Amino acid sequence: MKHYFNQMSRGITTDWMLKELDVPHEQVIIDFESGENLSPSFRKINPMGKLPALVDGEVVITEVAAICAYLADKFPEKQLAPQVGSAERATYYRYLFITGNTIEPAFSLAAFDMEHPQPSSVSWGDMPRILATIEAMTPESDWILGQQFSAADIVFGGLLDFAIVFKWYDASPKVAAYVERIRQRPAYRETHGGFLAMIEEAKIEEA
Repeated sequence: MKHYFNQMSRGITTDWMLKELDVPHEQVIIDFESGENLSPSFRKINPMGKLPALVDGEVVITEVAAICAYLADKFPEKQLAPQVGSAERATYYRYLFITGNTIEPAFSLAAFDMEHPQPSSVSWGDMPRILATIEAMTPESDWILGQQFSAADIVFGGLLDFAIVFKWYDASPKVAAYVERIRQRPAYRETHGGFLAMIEEAKIEEA
């Protein structure tokens, strides 16, 4: 497997997933400054010119949730996904898909002080509904599936972590506690240490 990655991209989440799995793969660093992500060779892999991308033999997977779901199913012995057909699997799918389809678009607009003029016509509605949904869906303790940590925590929790780091919103105590539990995982610390250091360095330079 080849994982196309840059530390300052959403690829940090799929890197975390790979570290949780602890499976052999090749990490291919894509340089944004030189425009390598827009090169013809990379755009054959992902026409969007975006990261992450995972190539497994002849299979190409893009999008954070899709990559994490694929990897969880490829390595079932690692127990990062519930059994197919179970009630837990339905919950797992909900968290995987709501993250990129609903929550992130709302945060992306809000980061630029924008709001869709017709909230009823888009999947994310408006920020009050997004914040209420995050609060309702964030687990009080442990993980989304109870004591079983899963790819859903990596995708959903990873986005909440980003939202806190980039100050997209003020997390409630429950959400902050969930993200703090995530940050204590060894695989998270291994993958996010350099990223968080770069963010802090940028803050210092801006000050």
